[in-house]
Amino acid sequence: MSADRDDPPAAGGTYTLLIELPTAATVEVGALGAVDLQAGGYAYTGSALGTGGFSRVDRHRRIADGEHDVRHWHIDYLLGQPSTRIIDVTRSYGADIECAVAGRLPSGPVDGFGASDCDCGSHLAHMDRIDALAERVERAHRRAAARAERGDAGETTGDDRGYDNRPSRH
Repeated sequence: MSADRDDPPAAGGTYTLLIELPTAATVEVGALGAVDLQAGGYAYTGSALGTGGFSRVDRHRRIADGEHDVRHWHIDYLLGQPSTRIIDVTRSYGADIECAVAGRLPSGPVDGFGASDCDCGSHLAHMDRIDALAERVERAHRRAAARAERGDAGETTGDDRGYDNRPSRH
């Protein structure tokens, strides 16, 4: 659980928030409406490729800490739940692999969550055991980043093998 203090301010890439929701909740998620979420671990994968880079993660943390009330993205509504906590952040620097990472994680509990600008089913994954989800997130980043480094733009599968690029976990 880092404060992300080692990141260059303008650095960007792809990130996955590992989130704990200790009790089930019904969350109003903008245009998606009310969604019922089970207790457990959630992984939200997003991109931070714009001028602010990973400062977007800082914004997510402020929402989760109750310091920022503006809801813009789907994830803001989940992070705005009082019991929600960001446990960890995994990043792949300089890599545009958001959809590839999301596609390597368990199917999302909410269709379209975080995926309004792509063809993915969801960018939110859920597992009961947060430790198992954390392992899946790290592996998904490694494999997607390695595949991107090889220039392989083909379909992603859960069976990709690539361990060359270790993601940064914070």
